[in-house]
Amino acid sequence: MLPADDPTAQALVAALLAGDVDGLHALLATNPGLATERIGDEAESRTTLHVATDWPGQLPRGAEMIAVLVAAGAEVDGRFVGAHRETALHWAASNDDVDAVDALLDAGADIEADGGVLTGGPPLDDAVIFEQWQAARRLVARGASMALWHAAALGEVTELERQLGSGSGPSPSADDVTNAAWHACRAGQLAAAQLLAEHGADLDRPLHDDASARQAGFASGHPDLVAWLSA
Repeated sequence: MLPADDPTAQALVAALLAGDVDGLHALLATNPGLATERIGDEAESRTTLHVATDWPGQLPRGAEMIAVLVAAGAEVDGRFVGAHRETALHWAASNDDVDAVDALLDAGADIEADGGVLTGGPPLDDAVIFEQWQAARRLVARGASMALWHAAALGEVTELERQLGSGSGPSPSADDVTNAAWHACRAGQLAAAQLLAEHGADLDRPLHDDASARQAGFASGHPDLVAWLSA
């Protein structure tokens, strides 16, 4: 464990933030095992890969940095220790950092790892909740499983129809349908919202942030959706 104010930890963070690949190689060469270190203390710590995917993301040469750290032994699915337990992939998803998402998945990251900051779920949860649409779509393209509310937020109508009409398992509950409609409306997904309304979604039930799906749709500002909700 390296305290955050440790000179080596500070040098590592500086190299990652600057996209200094040569500097990172030099640090790893002179500090064997550095890639596997945690930075922080017993109460709260993060892995080197968390540093490479920390907010706001999009670090210069970020994908290269991740590959270097993984090659040096960084645990690709290492957990944050503290108030939550997200992996670096959760952080990349939360930052809409598509390059980091790809680099971590290419290195073997678990696309379905639990630990989402609000739901305890996979990285796709974080991407959708924080409206990081590029990362969300990349995760889906790379094979992430979509729950009903994920599909609604992304406007994946074919997947919605499949889940709503599937005879292979239990039908979504009324609560699930209403929750999915809230996410569709917040994301401005008119066709998804209409489909969910046809399946009984309650557009006026307060949900997240004490707002209903209708209110979330109005707040989205998408003209077609607002017109439909108003009608």
